[in-house]
Amino acid sequence: MNKIVEKRLLALLNRRKAQKAFRRLEDSSHLIDFCSNDYLSLARSSELQKSIEEQSLNQPLGATGSRLLSGHYNLLDTLEEKLAQFHQAEAALVFNAGYNANLGIISAIARRSDLILHDEFIHASIHDGIRLSAATSQSFGHNNIAELETLLIKNSQKTIFVLVESIYSMDGDAAPLRSIQKLCQKHDANLIVDEAHSTGIYGKNGAGLCVELGIEKTIFARIHTFGKAIGTHGAAVLGSQILKDYLINYARPLIYTTALSPHTTQSSLAAYQLLEKKGALYIQELRERIAYFQASICKQTKYTYIKSASPIQCLIVPGNEAVTQLSALLQKEGYDVRPIRTPTVPAGKERIRICLHRHNSFKEIEQLIQLINK
Repeated sequence: MNKIVEKRLLALLNRRKAQKAFRRLEDSSHLIDFCSNDYLSLARSSELQKSIEEQSLNQPLGATGSRLLSGHYNLLDTLEEKLAQFHQAEAALVFNAGYNANLGIISAIARRSDLILHDEFIHASIHDGIRLSAATSQSFGHNNIAELETLLIKNSQKTIFVLVESIYSMDGDAAPLRSIQKLCQKHDANLIVDEAHSTGIYGKNGAGLCVELGIEKTIFARIHTFGKAIGTHGAAVLGSQILKDYLINYARPLIYTTALSPHTTQSSLAAYQLLEKKGALYIQELRERIAYFQASICKQTKYTYIKSASPIQCLIVPGNEAVTQLSALLQKEGYDVRPIRTPTVPAGKERIRICLHRHNSFKEIEQLIQLINK
């Protein structure tokens, strides 16, 4: 390695260490899970695993190429048809991950003369998609409808894309989607909703928050991911057939990457088939745990609690060092709870992020809360 580059990399790594923000890869499978995005516990479902194994016999191990070459196969068509039906859209297009889907649609759709308006708390993948696009962009305050409307009025002569998440990953709060959708209709803006953290949790059998609110037909595009409540891997863009055809021709993260393996595709299809049968039950069991946590934490907590109806529950513990120490204490006691530190969140807003799941027992939840408030 060039000495100048090595010195630069070490300086940046040492700065992260000094900020108590140095990241490491660690195996936490031995801990009680209050960290993963496996909200419906499908990633550990023996019923789902059995179904996948039965349906995956004699399938190729890999896709062997991109979808425009040798990597497309009939099972992908079957999954996309199922996704369009389940999420109540005209068409679906599968990508390798939510990150790829956000990069693909934003970089391909927005042109130089366009304007992207986005919530200040959008995911890093959306920020990266904006950087890759030719459009200009501007953020508005988190869930600030008045500020969004001001920007829509000010830029009424432009083609505008509005980018939000249905459920935000750092606070677990919901976007005021009905109000945002009405504003976009009023000002002829195109609304793109990342439903990563509402997929499987809201709507009929987990069809998403847009479906639950009855606004799915008016949304330009929705991104549903499989790596969270669905328990598998991949993502899809839901929208019109015209949008699907356009992305097949212009979305570089789709065109220039090897397609998902048949086994991965079968896994996602089987997960959706299971949700059609048991999604309502799974969602109810998860909501019982969320309600139990909320009732218990509000009685006991000594930290600032960010109220959320989603599986994502957060407690503000200001300072990287303080939040890291609390997380380390919980992990030492056997509970996998992670710190969210600066620069991921603003200084003073550091927090522990507790993810609830169907597989968490009420006893585990109660014991975790007691440890937090020791």
